[in-house]
Amino acid sequence: MTPFGMYWLYNGNSHYATGEPVTTSTLHDFDFFVGRWRVHHRQLKRRLAGCEDWISFSGTTATQLLMDGHGNMDDNVLDLPGGPYRAVTLRAFDMKSRQWSIWWLDGRTPSAPLDPPVRGAFKDGVGTFYAEDAYNGKPIRIRFIWSKITAASCRWEQAFSPDQGQNWETNWIMNFERA
Repeated sequence: MTPFGMYWLYNGNSHYATGEPVTTSTLHDFDFFVGRWRVHHRQLKRRLAGCEDWISFSGTTATQLLMDGHGNMDDNVLDLPGGPYRAVTLRAFDMKSRQWSIWWLDGRTPSAPLDPPVRGAFKDGVGTFYAEDAYNGKPIRIRFIWSKITAASCRWEQAFSPDQGQNWETNWIMNFERA
């Protein structure tokens, strides 16, 4: 997975298509997420296959700040129907680009190399992050969106695009409630 420089999303200089600098993102963007959370997960059973069947399961997340607030990490327990697993999310803020980078470490494959991060920023209370990857041997775009952020709840979703961002299929939604 590598970040992409699509002109309409991110051109490597932290500017969107309008040429407007992304200045609303700060190293405090994820401060709301520090603490313990109960998570309701919904995942598509099959991705990019026209599937409309979802599985639902619960989990927990515990998030803490790192590097004097320039990063954070969360420890996730995902109670999948086939058996639980753990994962770690690591986030770091780049003061120059005003962009966040986000990595995911899946506890089921701890020896696998980390993918390059999804990158993005917050604007008007919504965090949007993009990357390029491959799924089933075909190139895709990935999008993460953080939204509906309050002191007691928030939402994260992941979507894939097989056509360079023309169409998006949301395949994983997490609704968080503070524990």
